[in-house]
Amino acid sequence: MTVSAGVASRSGALCPQRLTMEHVTSRWGVVVLIRLLERTYRFAELRRAIGATESVGQVTEKMLGQTLQSLERDGLVHRDVKPVVPPHVEYSLTDLGREAAVQIRALALWTDERRERVERARREYDLARAGG
Repeated sequence: MTVSAGVASRSGALCPQRLTMEHVTSRWGVVVLIRLLERTYRFAELRRAIGATESVGQVTEKMLGQTLQSLERDGLVHRDVKPVVPPHVEYSLTDLGREAAVQIRALALWTDERRERVERARREYDLARAGG
């Protein structure tokens, strides 16, 4: 399999692979996918669950809606509207979304486990660049 570094086509549109990568690896895409690995969520529940994640902060309703819509369009998230009043909407991962979420969670765990090594490398780099 070849992974190209091409970002845009001649028309200026992002290539499909790059667009999917942007959705999956965006700030909120990562968090949504990892949260939905846990279970199915209603919109407000998901927003509260994300807000409880100290390191990321609170997501706006608009941003969460856009993120869910992008992931749904990519076939990663399933939106289930229950025919009740008021409307009851639940979000879950599709099989494809579960595959992506497992990979994203593994990368998130890897970065967390290596945080100290990365910080040390940054300090060493900065020190060397400063001439010291």
